[in-house]
Amino acid sequence: MGTHKAAPFVAEIEGLVDVIKGDLIALSDRIGQHPELGMQERQASQWHVDALAKAGFAVEYPYAGLTTGFRAEMTGNGPGPTMALLVEYDALPEIGHACGHNLHGVMSTGAAIALAAMRDKWAGKLVVLGSPAEEGAVDNAGGKVVLVEQGAFADIDAAMMVHSSSINGLGGPSLAREAFEIGFKGKPAHAAAIPHLGINALEAAISLFNSVNALRQHLTSDVRIHGIITKGGASPNIVPEYAEVRMYARAADKEYLKSVVAKIRNCAEAAALATGAKMAWRNTAHAYDNMIGNRPLQQVFGESLRELGAVVDESPSRGSGSTDMGNVSHVVPSIHPYVAICDEPIPGHSREFAAATMTPRGHEGLILGAKAIAVTTYKFLMQPELVAAAKAEFGK
Repeated sequence: MGTHKAAPFVAEIEGLVDVIKGDLIALSDRIGQHPELGMQERQASQWHVDALAKAGFAVEYPYAGLTTGFRAEMTGNGPGPTMALLVEYDALPEIGHACGHNLHGVMSTGAAIALAAMRDKWAGKLVVLGSPAEEGAVDNAGGKVVLVEQGAFADIDAAMMVHSSSINGLGGPSLAREAFEIGFKGKPAHAAAIPHLGINALEAAISLFNSVNALRQHLTSDVRIHGIITKGGASPNIVPEYAEVRMYARAADKEYLKSVVAKIRNCAEAAALATGAKMAWRNTAHAYDNMIGNRPLQQVFGESLRELGAVVDESPSRGSGSTDMGNVSHVVPSIHPYVAICDEPIPGHSREFAAATMTPRGHEGLILGAKAIAVTTYKFLMQPELVAAAKAEFGK
C-alpha cells in the first residue's frame, strides 16, 4: 500500500463500503459456491436484485428480453450525467467461477449500494445493468451485446466494470471474437467389415483441425483460434456418422476477424469435400467487439486506486481474451480495469483461480474494487470536465 492524498468523499465512500463489507463477501462467496451457466443465473441475478432493491434502487427484472438480466436505477440530488455499472455473474462449465464473475459483479453492486447511502451528495443518475452469459460457453452468449442492441445504453454517458487479476491495472484492449459450431454428417458402417461403405465424419473434423493449424502461419500474430470436438462417434466399430466441432476465433480488429472466419469456413468446406461428409455451420454466440478503453476514465480509476492506498501497475496491457464489454465500449466511453485478488499470477479459467476468489486475499480485492468503482463513479458524476474529456476521447 502507498501513501495517498484523498478528498473527503473518498474516506466517506471507504467507510460506507466497509460497513457492508461482510455482506459483500458473503454474497460473492454464495455466488461462487453456487455457480450457474450463462442465461441460467437465476439465483445469482436474484441475489443482486434483492441487494440493490434493499438499497433503494428501482429495479426492472427481467430486462431487455433477458430472463436473468436486470436494470437498477437511482437518481441523485439534481440533474447530471449517467454512469452505468456492469454486473456479471455467470460461471464456466465444470470449473465454476474460474473467471471471477462472483467477484466482478459484487464489486459493481457493492459500489452502487455505497453510493446509494450518499445519494444526496451526488447529481445525475446511477444505473446498474445485470448482464448474463459473458462467457461463450452457452448458446446465445453475450448479454451485453443484447443490452446494446436493445438500447440499454441510449441514455448512458459512460460505463465501467472491474475484472479480477494479479495486478491493479488500468485495463487495455481485448480481442474481437466469433464463436461457431461446425457439424459434419457422414454415413455409418461397420468399421471392420465394410468401412468402404461408410463416410467418416470424425475424419472430416480432424481434417478441419489440420487445415486450421496449417492456416495459422499465414495469419497476423494477434489471431487466436481454438476449438474442441464435442461429438466424434458412438463406438470404435462404427464409422462415425456425425462429428461436431466448437471453435472460437479472435483478432484485434473485428473486420480482419471476418476474413479469418471466412478462411476457417473454407477449411471446413474442404474437409467435407475431401471426406464426402456434409457440413453445417452456425454461430453459437453473439460476436464480441474489441475493447476500446477510455483513457480519461482509466486515468481517474488509477487515481482512485492510489487514493485508496493501492499500488497501480500502469504498464501497457493487451489482453488476448475477449469480452462483450468490448461491444459496450463501441457505443459509450467505457473501461474494464483490473484489481488484484492474488499476489502471484494464477491462470484464469482454472480451478485455482476459482478458489482464489473465495480467499481472504480475494476478499481484499473485492472490497478494493467496490471502493475504486464507487470513487471513480462519484468523480464522473460530479466533475463536468471529466465527462467532457471522456466524451471527447470517445469521439476521436
